[in-house]
Amino acid sequence: MPDDELPKINKAKRGAKPSGKPTLKTIAQMTGFAVTTISRALNNAPELAQETRDRVQKIAAEIGYLPDRAALRLKTGRTNVIAMVLEPDEQIYGFGSSIVSGLTEALRGTAYHLVIMPLFRNVEPMEPIKHIVRNRMADGVIFSKAESFDERIRFLIENDFPFVTHGRSRWPEAHPSVDFDNEAYAYGATLRLAAKGCRRVSIVLPDSALTYTEHLKAGIARAAQEVGIAYEFAADVNLSSANDAIRNYVIKRSRRPDGPDGWVCASEVSALAVISGIGEAGHKVGGDVHVVTKQATQLFAQFQSGAETVFEDFTESGRTLGSLLLRRISGDTGDLRALAQPVFTWAD
Repeated sequence: MPDDELPKINKAKRGAKPSGKPTLKTIAQMTGFAVTTISRALNNAPELAQETRDRVQKIAAEIGYLPDRAALRLKTGRTNVIAMVLEPDEQIYGFGSSIVSGLTEALRGTAYHLVIMPLFRNVEPMEPIKHIVRNRMADGVIFSKAESFDERIRFLIENDFPFVTHGRSRWPEAHPSVDFDNEAYAYGATLRLAAKGCRRVSIVLPDSALTYTEHLKAGIARAAQEVGIAYEFAADVNLSSANDAIRNYVIKRSRRPDGPDGWVCASEVSALAVISGIGEAGHKVGGDVHVVTKQATQLFAQFQSGAETVFEDFTESGRTLGSLLLRRISGDTGDLRALAQPVFTWAD
């Protein structure tokens, strides 16, 4: 076969137009299906046979077909995009990557694509939400760090824009959300510290506006009162403080005669600072001071910190966020809330 025929044969196999950009018609010519069938197959229409959907989607992936989103939005009002707003610090130690991993699993096999919208420092949290809604950049949005009375939630409800929050709020209208039961976690962690002999428990809390701050405080207070031990909430620092600030606070507090001998930690990052401060103050974690922390990665297993851990599965949270948002976009107005329970697996 002459060499100058090879490019023509390759182009025919790709099914590309002279411009090189595959279209629905390209896939139709390659499969023999109607263009409408191709469109429905790419949107994973359940009335089509799975074999048909698989064949069309396989060919579309092989030839690099991408939908014209501008045309799609004009025709249907849909973008087939889901946006997730993430702060840069939410990528630390796998929170963001785990959530995104779960989300992509939930979206696999659908027509939807995930777009990450950054929330930079010194930018109001409402700004990316307004940008997404007013420019109709997505069919739904996900964001984390829900506040007790979150203006983003009010804005999205008023605009009837599909969304799911990672974290709950106290907003009067029920809204889709995925959360970890932080009150149950703090309650169980405090009981564990009391069982280890701790007489005063402390915690570095998240920002006071965040709903899960209230949950953590309630869980610690309830458990401490039940078993008759003292408790306190760290002053002058929170989870947004620099690690050195948290560490220095723990050093000073631990050196006082009435310093805490038990710490509940709401994140691995803060736990590292707490553990470092405890050691600098001359105490031993797992010896005269005990620590319980939430864990989302294998970080503590590698550091052998002496802290006990309770797993929070952010990947599963991502799957649930994606599943609930797809249901909301499809018009489901039922109870779209999920609350994961902590599982305590103490060593003894």
